[in-house]
Amino acid sequence: MSLALITGSCGLVGSESALFFSKKGFDVIGIDNNARKFFFGNDGDINWIKSKLKKEIKRYFHYNLDIRNYDSIKNIFKKYNKRINVIIHCAAQPSHDWAKNKAFIDFEINAKGTLNLLELTKIYCPDTPFIFMSTNKVYGDNPNILPLVEKKTRWEIKNYHKYKNGIDESMSLDNCTHSFFGTSKAYADLVVQEYGKNVGLKTSCFRAGCITGPNHSGAKLHGFLSYLVKSSIKNKKYTLIGYKGKQVRDNIHSYDLVNCFWEYFKKPKNGEIYNTGGGRFSNCSIVEALDIIEDVKKIKIKRTILKQNRVGDHIWYISNMRKFKKDYPKWKQKFSTKKILLELIEEFSPEKFYSTY
Repeated sequence: MSLALITGSCGLVGSESALFFSKKGFDVIGIDNNARKFFFGNDGDINWIKSKLKKEIKRYFHYNLDIRNYDSIKNIFKKYNKRINVIIHCAAQPSHDWAKNKAFIDFEINAKGTLNLLELTKIYCPDTPFIFMSTNKVYGDNPNILPLVEKKTRWEIKNYHKYKNGIDESMSLDNCTHSFFGTSKAYADLVVQEYGKNVGLKTSCFRAGCITGPNHSGAKLHGFLSYLVKSSIKNKKYTLIGYKGKQVRDNIHSYDLVNCFWEYFKKPKNGEIYNTGGGRFSNCSIVEALDIIEDVKKIKIKRTILKQNRVGDHIWYISNMRKFKKDYPKWKQKFSTKKILLELIEEFSPEKFYSTY
């Protein structure tokens, strides 16, 4: 029996990975200590997802462990060792707003936790593909120096620029403001690469834009589209922070992202990096997302615009996935932003929202 070890198994990407790989015939070892509730309060509580996984996956084995604790994680690797066929590392402190006031905790989870997992992979299952959920925040606010033009509902890059089809892996990580979250994830990203290039592990970093889907426990400080839809439908109001709400995000559905993992798993490389997002196929500004919700739900959402932007926030970010598509041409993207929003709107309709949350 194939075995997938997934950290952050009850988060958006972790749970999608668990469901996906279980359907491929894998037993799933899920590691998740519900730290999201500590970060974000009840909005971040993932117990509902844990119940869903236990119900829908026949052979799901859950461990309520902290990835900062080397010895407790070691026991898992020691128990399953080379029977582990794939490692998908999604556990993280995911908010750059939260990290600013809790820098030590943020670094220990994102950096030390990742190092723990890599070292244990080297010791117990060195041939196992190691998939790391990285972030576009490793680029800091460097995307903000691009030549941008303000339009009616969004910021957009000038047509002549080399990144007009999205930002690729050539963008520098240096000489910018990252946020503390971006910095801790950058260490994790680099050390994942190092264990691939230096040690020889089959490691990969997927630098995602905005990931979304119905399994997201979206909160004010994390989970852009999920929280936006949930809050807008429930409260009929939303606060836009900086850049007139015209900042552009690309949005990749967690199902499309996990399909990337699957393609990599079948043909792993050493220490590889991939920018991963909705690209030109799936992106929107905050204003545009709210416009779609208003149109679909036939409601009016009160919008409060704050002038001060979040530290390290991107004005315009669209991922260029050319490198990944070249390496894995069988991957196909299914979800556009409109399709994603329609799914979230259905998921957070009042009758379903109040029964679920």
